[in-house]
Amino acid sequence: MSWAVGWDPLWVGLLGLLFGSFLNVVIYRMPKMLEAQWDRDCAEHLGQAPQAEAERFNLMVPRSRCQACGHTLSWYENIPVLSYVVLRGQCKACKAPISLRYPLIEIVTGGLFAWCAHRWGLTFSTLAWCGFAATLLALAMIDWDTTLLPDDLTLPLLWAGLMAAAAGWTQVDLRTALWGAVAGYLSLWLIYWAFKLLTGKEGMGYGDFKLYAALGA
Repeated sequence: MSWAVGWDPLWVGLLGLLFGSFLNVVIYRMPKMLEAQWDRDCAEHLGQAPQAEAERFNLMVPRSRCQACGHTLSWYENIPVLSYVVLRGQCKACKAPISLRYPLIEIVTGGLFAWCAHRWGLTFSTLAWCGFAATLLALAMIDWDTTLLPDDLTLPLLWAGLMAAAAGWTQVDLRTALWGAVAGYLSLWLIYWAFKLLTGKEGMGYGDFKLYAALGA
């Protein structure tokens, strides 16, 4: 192993810290974006005028803010992990506590990226597995917070798994990935309908089917 290759996990892990910071944005904003879209869809269905948005709100804008006082974070307040340590876990403006979950997600993402680089080196396989790991982490946290599994994450994860298999970036071929996706979807679909027929209640959402299909791929 060369000196350069030996440092690959470090550089990729640092990239993972940055990506983990973005995951925090995804985890917080995506459910709110979905709720806003559902409100607009309901208003349209009822023939009502949709409520005007105070400002654009998506994964890119507005800039990150303190949830307590609305202070807009500067670039150095967004440095993964380090800014949390320097600010001592408090908002610079109002001193409200910052959730420990933010740096933890950054650290976990960095660790996952570093492990992938250690396992597969600087290859397309590492790129694929880093993407899968980051998406699954975001889905897990969103599901924990809201019990939602957004299609905007599960469906791209499914297609990415199939494309990675087709390109030879994972350890399964495309045919196996396709059968895995079908088996993953049907396994929970059958459980869902068996439970519904027995109890008359829905035991899970359709997002679980799509997630299992993605895991199968």
